[in-house]
Amino acid sequence: MTGSPAVLRRASAWFQGRNAFYVALLLAPPLLWLGTVYLGSLFALLMQSFYSIDEYTARIVPEFTLRTYAQLFSQPAHVDIVVRTLLMAVAVTIASAVVAFPVANYMARHAGPKMKAFFYVGVMLPMWTSYLVKVYAWRLILAKEGIASWFVGAAGLKPVLESTLELPVVGGPSLASSYLGMFVVFVYMWLPFMILPLAAALERVPRSLEQASADLGARPGQTFRHVVLPLALPGLAAGSIFTFSLTLGDFIIPSIVGAPGFFIGMMVYQQQGTAGNLPLAAAFSVVPIVLIALYLALARRLGAFDAL
Repeated sequence: MTGSPAVLRRASAWFQGRNAFYVALLLAPPLLWLGTVYLGSLFALLMQSFYSIDEYTARIVPEFTLRTYAQLFSQPAHVDIVVRTLLMAVAVTIASAVVAFPVANYMARHAGPKMKAFFYVGVMLPMWTSYLVKVYAWRLILAKEGIASWFVGAAGLKPVLESTLELPVVGGPSLASSYLGMFVVFVYMWLPFMILPLAAALERVPRSLEQASADLGARPGQTFRHVVLPLALPGLAAGSIFTFSLTLGDFIIPSIVGAPGFFIGMMVYQQQGTAGNLPLAAAFSVVPIVLIALYLALARRLGAFDAL
């Protein structure tokens, strides 16, 4: 018992001032979880993509091969799925940026405290609702006899809607069964993820720069193009990370709303579930990972991570 205080004093002296040890002790559990569960599952997924499936027994052959990737990029149907998903992700990202910029600009630079709080609550309020409830609600809204069609008819734009739905790429029997309707739902779902980082970036634009631009004779449009917009690009890039990656990997919205046609997420779900072709599902899963990695590298060059 007499040695216990001495041991405690020595232990206390050893721990004192060792901040790195405390930091490592705090970070060890989450890093262990991240390394074993998240990165481990990604590594297992990557390994599965280099396997193949026996065409006769439908069993996975655990031998290193590029046959699955050759199947992915050689079949036109699979290439169409990748291109279709990529084009939708790019279109949703651009549309979200166009819609979000005026809203974020008003929130950050013109709204008073009460109005700003109202806008922030309004932007985040849809995020508190169930994802599936929102998707099915939009399917009812975009149905042939839904609210959207009624509003279009009341505005006298029914011929315009019918002509749009007859287009071969974006059209369909109704808005709920067209790529246009799917595009609308995607933009609605991911718009808050574009508005919030963009508003944060615009709030950091100094007013003094706009005043200096005006003092030098620049018109408001020139000030916006040459001062505000370049400083807001990190926020745009940060928001686009969310809209692009979320659209790229989503499979629920294309399954419920939109024209017939597979997307990457749907293909992964079908191949690992119904078809039982896990290597092909893993290969499809690697495609968005690579695309998002390339996109993140581009966004980093634009300073997107400074605005997250």
